[in-house]
Amino acid sequence: MKKYLLILIAVATSLISFSAAAQFAKPEDAIKYRKAALTVTAAHFGRLGAMAQGKVPFDAKSAAENAEIVAQMAKLPWAAFGEGTDAGETKAKQEIWKQGAKFKEASDKLQTESIKLSAAAKTGKEDAFKAAFTATAGACKSCHDDFKNK
Repeated sequence: MKKYLLILIAVATSLISFSAAAQFAKPEDAIKYRKAALTVTAAHFGRLGAMAQGKVPFDAKSAAENAEIVAQMAKLPWAAFGEGTDAGETKAKQEIWKQGAKFKEASDKLQTESIKLSAAAKTGKEDAFKAAFTATAGACKSCHDDFKNK
């Protein structure tokens, strides 16, 4: 299962090199794609959060695996916020399209913090993991506060 997921992530990551128009036949396809990418990211980030908050014991191997998935998934949803994807079944605020530079900055911040989280988790040091998790969670929250409807 893990091997399949990593292959899926690798294939999905390679799609980023194509233009958004080539990736998605319809705006609805882009919305589905970004929602799926963010759902997978949230599932793995939630597992990390449970460890960071002490709800489950820290497991260095599990933390490293989940953090690596988060770091890879954090690259994916952004191409799916293209033209015409501001309407439909989405919680995306209009600010994404009105404040494109700020949105890009927020997505870049999440990607950077996710990479740091993965590196910290791979050390096996719980304190380093928790600090990196907090920074990554802050990047998530900041973006949600500014760009996601409740």
